[in-house]
Amino acid sequence: MSDERRPHRIRKAAGTIVVMIAVVLGLSFTPAGAEARSTARPTIVFVHGAFADAGSWAGSIRDLQVRGYPVIAPANPLRGLSGDSAYLRSVLSTISGPIILVGHSYGGAVITNAANGNTNVKALVYVAAYALDEGESVEEANHLGGANSDLLPYIDLRPYPDAPVIDPSTGQRDLDAYLKQDAFRSIFAADVPAAQASVMAATQRPITLSSRGEKSGPAAWKTIPSWYLVAHNDKALPAVAERIMAARAKASTVEVRSSHAAMVSHPEDVTALILKAVRKTAA
Repeated sequence: MSDERRPHRIRKAAGTIVVMIAVVLGLSFTPAGAEARSTARPTIVFVHGAFADAGSWAGSIRDLQVRGYPVIAPANPLRGLSGDSAYLRSVLSTISGPIILVGHSYGGAVITNAANGNTNVKALVYVAAYALDEGESVEEANHLGGANSDLLPYIDLRPYPDAPVIDPSTGQRDLDAYLKQDAFRSIFAADVPAAQASVMAATQRPITLSSRGEKSGPAAWKTIPSWYLVAHNDKALPAVAERIMAARAKASTVEVRSSHAAMVSHPEDVTALILKAVRKTAA
């Protein structure tokens, strides 16, 4: 045999041996290029709500990145439902391929509106979140099922520059709403370690007061499969209201003994729910 043909014969024999070993061991063997197609994964997009920021998703973001999922957690402007939804819609338009949208609290109202018309969005995952119906506001959803949720006694209201007028008859301007720091842990994050909750209280982002009353547009959960994590011990959004929103969305639901900040105190449960949505909606 010539020297020129020997390397080719050796490579061919080595390849045959590798395939035989894979068959004996029961391993899957896919041709080059097929593996890239079979392991394509959706982009997980996290949307935070009021009194929080994108860092509140850190636990699940780490879990998913380790598993090889592309993740993005854009800042939610918290300036009003229609504007916030338009902003998220613009972010989603830059993502190619399938998307799993995950929203916490008010972030749920935003994903409910932003997902409309985007065929890349394959699932909505609500984490103690507002899965609003069309024409419904956050304030109205707080009282579903007879719940009596009133956060106003625990809120600091502060003006901000160039705030729009929301009551023409009195000239009243919109205000920024913050949870009072001394009430933050008990209302928002009761099962989060005190030191961590204190940092969350100090770094919280405010929402405009008028956002509480803004009506939702068409509900994306009517056409997109949904999953819901009910926070059993929620003091901000009553669990009874969460269960009603999950049921009418026909969401696959889990219930966790958590505060409103379930994504911080129970990130493993949030990740597990997201992965269920990924598996169910995989092409």
